[in-house]
Amino acid sequence: MSSTPDANRSTTAATWTTRPEQSDADRAAIREVLLAAFPTSLEADLVDALRADPEAWLPDLSVVSVADDGSVVGYSLLTRCHVGGAPALALGPCAVPPEHQSQGAGGAAIRAGLDAARRSGENLVVVLGHAEYYPRFGFERASRFGITATFEVPDENLMALALDPSRPVPDGQIRYAPAFGV
Repeated sequence: MSSTPDANRSTTAATWTTRPEQSDADRAAIREVLLAAFPTSLEADLVDALRADPEAWLPDLSVVSVADDGSVVGYSLLTRCHVGGAPALALGPCAVPPEHQSQGAGGAAIRAGLDAARRSGENLVVVLGHAEYYPRFGFERASRFGITATFEVPDENLMALALDPSRPVPDGQIRYAPAFGV
């Protein structure tokens, strides 16, 4: 990420500073965000397991949105996966605690992560998520790219994004990091 503070800001209902996860304090704050945003600890435990997997974990793609007081209020994670044997990225989990939702913190973290992935030369990102939310970032049905999952999922919820549409996009089944358990 750029060292210029304004380069890491996104404006929607509020303005958020975004940056890669940097410390043990960030790790603890990310866990708290995930625990607040989801009904169980599954997503928080997943992030811990992904952090421990050197083949999946890409430190610069674990991104937080930070409020003016320095608190972490949004989170987005991109980890290594494969599509048809070719390297790709999986987006998720992404989270914002209820008191900060619908203010742009999550979107800012997602955009910053996608921008960092693009700058590092990545091209394909897949996400399993809400069909109404992720298209705002450019995601479309993965089936349009010939991408499938190894498990049953509604077509509209498995999405993909080519960060550089001029480059070829692999097709085939997604192979997630083992921590995902699929």
